[in-house]
Amino acid sequence: MSDPKVILILGDQLTPEISSLKGADKSRDVVVMAEVGAETDYVPHHPKKIALIFSAMRHFARELEEAGWTVAYTRLDDPENTHSVYGEARRHAERVGAKEIVMTEAGEWRLRLEADESPTLVRQKSDTRFFASERDFADWAKGRKALRMEYFYREMRRKTGLLMDDGEPCGGKWNFDHDNRKPASDDLFRVAPITFEQDEITSEALDLVEVKFGSNFGDLHPFSMAVTRADAEAARDHFLDHHLADFGTYQDAMLSSDRTLHHSLLSAYLNIGLLDPLDLCREVEARYRAGKVPINSAEGFIRQILGWREYVRGLYFLKGPDYPNQNKLNHQRKLPPLYWGAETKMNCLSHAVLQTKEDAYAHHIQRLMVTGNFALIAGINPKEVHEWYLSVYIDAFEWVEAPNTVGMSQFADGGVIASKPYVSSGNYIHKMSDYCGDCHYSVSRKTGEGACPFNLLYWAFMDRHRERFEKNPRMAQMYRTWDRMDEDKRETVLREADRFLTRLSKGEPV
Repeated sequence: MSDPKVILILGDQLTPEISSLKGADKSRDVVVMAEVGAETDYVPHHPKKIALIFSAMRHFARELEEAGWTVAYTRLDDPENTHSVYGEARRHAERVGAKEIVMTEAGEWRLRLEADESPTLVRQKSDTRFFASERDFADWAKGRKALRMEYFYREMRRKTGLLMDDGEPCGGKWNFDHDNRKPASDDLFRVAPITFEQDEITSEALDLVEVKFGSNFGDLHPFSMAVTRADAEAARDHFLDHHLADFGTYQDAMLSSDRTLHHSLLSAYLNIGLLDPLDLCREVEARYRAGKVPINSAEGFIRQILGWREYVRGLYFLKGPDYPNQNKLNHQRKLPPLYWGAETKMNCLSHAVLQTKEDAYAHHIQRLMVTGNFALIAGINPKEVHEWYLSVYIDAFEWVEAPNTVGMSQFADGGVIASKPYVSSGNYIHKMSDYCGDCHYSVSRKTGEGACPFNLLYWAFMDRHRERFEKNPRMAQMYRTWDRMDEDKRETVLREADRFLTRLSKGEPV
């Protein structure tokens, strides 16, 4: 009889069909799962994020035991805890006489590199939960001058057949994003997000998190997330039934009175393995083909998963472990206290940060065009911005978060992901939200007392990086607008922007 093996399952690998379990022997092998300090402490994670993962891990361990697996589960407060996932795997390997640790490849370079250094053999299997393997993406990227998501997405549509008819895209177009940029208004009949009651396992996890991480940025309570596969699937069905039809039209909108609008709130469940992305995309396609949702919503949602989610993962592993450290624009300003909840008079940032603190959630436009846009035009160090996003959002794992932050939001990779920086004045936020109406600053004022800081910082950013961007065809018109301003106005803009940034750097309320 061969030696037993230790099967190491990480907190974002909570899938019964995970590749590490393929070929394992329930009668002999031991599944190891562990809550460890190395994973809770490498950034100051939001308490809700830690609670979600701990509770979901504990429920998944019970699911495996009920399926006949032997599970060695280490809780964070176990006195024998080595506080390393590989340390726990080695500890249990020694206990049962296993000479090999088997695992599905980790989703972060940090853990992959640590596995390579383990004194016990760690055999890593590919993560088969994605549409494209890392090799698939590398093959697609080879020889291309620009790695644009749109073209990768089209390949994924062809590969999977999703929203395809006889080799052509449904609706005659690959992309219906033009139809997905409408502002929203208050709607008393919009269905609220689904919530879930805490069971004993979740309550115990919450008690532990409150003791250990209660001082971290973020509110632990109320906690109403799905922590089991069945509840995650119920959340999926709730979105499909009540929100998918209007998802596309209002996906870029922001309302101070409605934090979620028609967004799915499913990304965390996808990223920890409680939902299957292919099944989800097929369900969305089925709703479209049954005439229950319009093409712009079905295509827009599928593009987020089949296109963007797959694309950023492929790029993260293609570019290597140093990718999160990119800083092509040489931005060095420290992340200001307002990102951690300090007072700010900017209503859009105040709403986005408060929502992040309370919910560990903000949707993609709040992240890109409010907190991200401000960080970019203010010249904040992208490494600090990256670590903030990784800390505060419940769906943030480095493979998906770093490309979105470093590449898409902060343009710190110099244009690998985005063809231009995602910067805007206050006008974009005014168009897509109701934040500006109650703001201390006036979005219509370009200079002087009460001028919107986004207006000042936008032009200061453009002026600061003119040499890099003035020949970009997508930005040339804005430089022509800047050049048509009289010299006195340009000098006033730059002077007032510099004054604002000085106050920001001093930690003064702005």
